[in-house]
Amino acid sequence: MWTIPNILTFSRVLLIPIFVITFYLPLQQARLLCAILFAIAALTDWLDGHLARKWSQTTHLGAFLDPVADKLMVAVALVLLVQAEPKPSLAIPALVIISREITVSALREWMAELGARTQVAVSNMGKIKTTLQMFAIFLLLLKYPILGCSMFYIGWILLCIAAALTIWSMLLYLKAAWPNLASATNRN
Repeated sequence: MWTIPNILTFSRVLLIPIFVITFYLPLQQARLLCAILFAIAALTDWLDGHLARKWSQTTHLGAFLDPVADKLMVAVALVLLVQAEPKPSLAIPALVIISREITVSALREWMAELGARTQVAVSNMGKIKTTLQMFAIFLLLLKYPILGCSMFYIGWILLCIAAALTIWSMLLYLKAAWPNLASATNRN
């Protein structure tokens, strides 16, 4: 149960309160520290899956905890960013992303109850969306200009693209689940 991949996944969950506390530290470099913590979390997301597959250490705990850790970290980061920059232009993509994560998680749970979870397994589109989303959040957290370019603005553009991919990937999941959804509706 306590394999290195599972420990890495669990460490992401433990990193969340540290991330939140760091975000509110009265330090000039607090956002930079948060961006670094978020980058570490994003890297452990990739690393835990890679190691679990490479070492044949995939577990039911890891399969459950990995997406939970990812969704918690992303949701917490987005809530903090919207709280710090309360603008519709940031709140709307954050709302889309968080809403999609809740919807797809519920869909996967429901499909698992039907014995059809593999029909809504993580797709390549979902992986691309997650990578873009993580990079966008990292840049939004970083905020500071680099070489005269606003990292916040670039992060916001990437977050909007990630939100669009989020909708697209959710529609792909719903399409895959539609036969089960339609048959369940017909039975009621």
